[in-house]
Amino acid sequence: MEEEEAEIYDGVRAQFPLTFGKQSKSQTPLEQIHNTTIRKAPPTSAANAETQSSLSSSSKARPDSLRPTPKSSSNPTPSLGPPPPRPTGSNSFVAHVSIGPPRPQARGVDDDDDGEVMVGPPRPPPGLAAADDDDDEEEEEEEEDGVMIGPLRPPEPADSDEEDFLYRIPTSNEIVLGGHSKVVSALAVDHTGSRVLSGSYDYTVRMYDFQGMNSRLQSFRQLEPFEGHQVRNLSWSPSADRFLCVTGSAQAKIFDRDGLTLGEFVKGDMYIRDLKNTKGHISGLTCGEWHPQAKETILTSSEDGSLRIWDVNDFKSQKQVIKPKLARPGRVPVTTCAWDREGKRIAGGIGDGSIQIWSLKPGWGSRPDVFVEKGHSDDITCLKFSSDGQILLSRSSDCSLKVWDLRQMKEALKVFENLPNNYAQTNIAFSPDEQLFLTGTSFERESKTGGVLCFYNREKLELVSRVGISLTSSVVQCAWHPKLNQIFATAGDKSRGGTHVLYDPTISERGALVCVASAPRKKSLDDFEVQPVIHNPHALPLFRDQPSRKRQREKTLKDPLKSHKPELPMTGPGFGGRVGASKGSLLTQYLLKQGGMIKETWMEEDPREAILKYADAAEKDPKYIAPAYAQTQPDPVFAKSDSEDEEK
Repeated sequence: MEEEEAEIYDGVRAQFPLTFGKQSKSQTPLEQIHNTTIRKAPPTSAANAETQSSLSSSSKARPDSLRPTPKSSSNPTPSLGPPPPRPTGSNSFVAHVSIGPPRPQARGVDDDDDGEVMVGPPRPPPGLAAADDDDDEEEEEEEEDGVMIGPLRPPEPADSDEEDFLYRIPTSNEIVLGGHSKVVSALAVDHTGSRVLSGSYDYTVRMYDFQGMNSRLQSFRQLEPFEGHQVRNLSWSPSADRFLCVTGSAQAKIFDRDGLTLGEFVKGDMYIRDLKNTKGHISGLTCGEWHPQAKETILTSSEDGSLRIWDVNDFKSQKQVIKPKLARPGRVPVTTCAWDREGKRIAGGIGDGSIQIWSLKPGWGSRPDVFVEKGHSDDITCLKFSSDGQILLSRSSDCSLKVWDLRQMKEALKVFENLPNNYAQTNIAFSPDEQLFLTGTSFERESKTGGVLCFYNREKLELVSRVGISLTSSVVQCAWHPKLNQIFATAGDKSRGGTHVLYDPTISERGALVCVASAPRKKSLDDFEVQPVIHNPHALPLFRDQPSRKRQREKTLKDPLKSHKPELPMTGPGFGGRVGASKGSLLTQYLLKQGGMIKETWMEEDPREAILKYADAAEKDPKYIAPAYAQTQPDPVFAKSDSEDEEK
């Protein structure tokens, strides 16, 4: 019966053209789409082979805390049975979520069990030693019963475990959000992970929306916050409905989620010496950050040597002015600033290399609670608090990254060196579980690695991985989004810039996965637009208005015939029947000069000698002035001197 219906349908369908009816679109498999964004492993030397062993798809394991938790239940329960085998390829999209310590490898069932069902976790390896004799007796009884109760004992630490344990960093695939013409110096991703902001040295801010963006990866809006000033920092509000834009000008701006300007803060009076008496910053801003919890408070730092706390509801004045402690009186720029997780402490990096921390408590002032005089030997580009408030990370232009214990700030716990930094906006970021922290490096001509993302272990304070981003560009800003489990890294140079998004289809969620799978819409006949031809009736003489007298006079003056304007002398060679002024304005003069009959020697003579050579001739034979007054000129009468009178 079904075959007959299929034949009838085919016969009826044959009577209609192929284009009739709803056409089924050919969909590209999701796996094939992600194959196009797989990162190509850069050529590495033998020295860097060990450090780059955990890149991209070569990683086989990762901490459980980095896995995205399922959204179906708030308290996930651990699985009882052994986990299914993990996908080996980097293009597989099934990820098993396991909770708790890793289970040992499956072993064959012993013959002594006689096929009995084992309830609970699997037995520990036979190599484990018992702690007490009582425990041995209990284990023997449990083995006889075939039932093991209680959690699995932790295995003894082995040297091979540390080598086999590799962090799973989502770097198997990569997309680039381009559009900037210079290096991208600012980055901000909202808390939901749907919108990305990127600011650049080309004075613009681009806004990207993962939900509305297709595989072309184009921004939906472009802003120029302050004309002629570089964008130095961007920060979302806690509710992600507004964002702060800090540029090289002295005034920070607030925009809404769609990029519309809500206001800008006032600029201070540069002629007032005391910075506490000014209403705002008087020099270019260096950094700014929104309060992590209060959506009405922001913090800014400036080159004028002050930090200021603002209320976004009042753009005319600040709430608090903080002047850092200085070894010598003067104005030293504040290069960076940061809030802690609770918003109860403020950290500032000073231009003299010192790190200062203020606690926001009743009656607090500009005197810092923590003062590290020589934190770095150069400008500090970023400060970052850990969520537990125990660790402070600092990045500097002296090519180093330092880890500080906030309980004892006399010396750094660890110093990581040989990290080139040529930009004042190079930052540090934590992983979602804060087991790792990462930073970018700048491109150097002597180095062959280019811009690199360096990942460090927080507990062991050692390098975990190095991920190459660009061979010719510098990595400035970086972020690891906790909900998307994707890494953002901004890079660029003097001619281009972009935001690199690193992800792994097996462990990342939404974000880049959404826009990569969204193909751009094909153009149809409905998209065709005819260019309109505009007819202006007032361009015809019939519909023109009579010009005013002033315009008529201006038009007459511009007309050389009506204004009787004399012809200007021509410069250079002549044309149009006229001889250039450089060779003589008349044709006869031009011909005489060319023939050598006229010699111009007046430019070479002394003017005084040229006049005096006619003095004798004028005295002997006066021609012009003397004959006219010869008849009427009286004789000169001179007074005779009386010598007698002079003697008296």
